[in-house]
Amino acid sequence: MPAAAPAAVELTPLTLVVGDEEFLVSRALDDLRRALLDSDPDAEVHETNANGLEAVELIQLLSPSLFGGRRLIVLRAGQDLNAAAAKAVIPMLLDTDPDTFIVVEHAGGGKGKAVLDALRRARPAEIACAKLTRAEDRAAFLRSEIRRFSGRITADAAAALIEAVGSDLREISAVVAQLIGDTGGSIDVAAVAAYHRGRAEVTGFAVADEVVIGNVAGALSNLRWAINVGVPPVLIADAIAEGVRSVAKVTGAGPGDPFALASSLGMPPWKVKRARVQARGWTEAGFEQALGIAASLNADVKGAAADPDYALESAIRRITAARGRSA
Repeated sequence: MPAAAPAAVELTPLTLVVGDEEFLVSRALDDLRRALLDSDPDAEVHETNANGLEAVELIQLLSPSLFGGRRLIVLRAGQDLNAAAAKAVIPMLLDTDPDTFIVVEHAGGGKGKAVLDALRRARPAEIACAKLTRAEDRAAFLRSEIRRFSGRITADAAAALIEAVGSDLREISAVVAQLIGDTGGSIDVAAVAAYHRGRAEVTGFAVADEVVIGNVAGALSNLRWAINVGVPPVLIADAIAEGVRSVAKVTGAGPGDPFALASSLGMPPWKVKRARVQARGWTEAGFEQALGIAASLNADVKGAAADPDYALESAIRRITAARGRSA
């Protein structure tokens, strides 16, 4: 995966990071820290919370170091700065030495608006981090991420990626980075489709993991999510069958060193260890019944059942009920 290039940020005496989109806020603060440390690796970065901040604490943070040097002071949750403290704190934030840079994070709502208004009167730099609720805003964010990672994407691939990933900005950013790393920088519809198929397999195993530990609620929740994002029922059924088989194989092999068993079972050691944990509560009779249900499910999702989604839900309920079944 390529390293994210810092956004084009310029350190100023005062920068406001305004909004309540956690990912954008975190990204902005990281970019500002990186901008300082890239220009001066010996610079100091201090972070404090506005909630309960007293003037004396800020005085200590702003006091010049004996050795000099540049500093970045990050004040988190500026909306929580109480009115009494604000009278003393705000003037200090607006009057710092040339080697000190102040960043104030503020959620941007009605709470603490007087603090934000007072800081804005100083005409600081401002980075907007509000939640992106409109589809066109998320599409613009996607394009900015493509530029950030020095990649390219076709218009139809961008639309497909947004449809496949959804509205979570952190996920969009992660997928962009992954696809650019996989493709060498140029993303088309085929690359997005291949990524989505890989995600589908992972999602099927997320359902299976809940099934084999008997968590019917968790399994059904994951199933509904998988169906909603278009995971093929066959992949989910295959994952459930594989999950049950793996736990049954590890249980049947008995105790022993996971690394030694891994070789004989044809499974990685981590999977052997996980299967041992998942096997708690299972009986031989339960495995026999669950494996039969999984086999029938395979046929159901390939056309034997009128409604494959219902077949999956029914199989999940029956397999989780089989766990702990006595002979």
